[in-house]
Amino acid sequence: MGDEREPEQLRWLQRRTAGRAEELPGAELSHPFGDEYDVWRVRGKVFMIHTAVTGEPIVILKAAPEAARFLREAHAHITPGYHMNKRHWITVHPGGDFDDELLDDLVTESYLLVIEKNVPRRERPVDPETFGR
Repeated sequence: MGDEREPEQLRWLQRRTAGRAEELPGAELSHPFGDEYDVWRVRGKVFMIHTAVTGEPIVILKAAPEAARFLREAHAHITPGYHMNKRHWITVHPGGDFDDELLDDLVTESYLLVIEKNVPRRERPVDPETFGR
């Protein structure tokens, strides 16, 4: 998935997804795996990871299994989650035909999935059934 564009152009993917994460209630940036990984969490649960350890700036997001399969089939620049459960996580690579709305939706859906499946109801910063819908 190499890309000949300038590094700053490649980082657009991470800038865009970080910007969306910053808008989400309770989202926090941390570095539990070192400076090479930006880890976005909600109530201590990971919903997005940024890294460039693969040689390109990638974004790793949670996705429902059927959605993950569809996304991988529809977009050559979406692959199974790097170092994550391949059924429940996807990796978004630079160079794809992604627009702002698709990236925002992927980040938001990852966030909501994590809240719905991993955060006790009383600790949820939003209701995943109604937020953003």
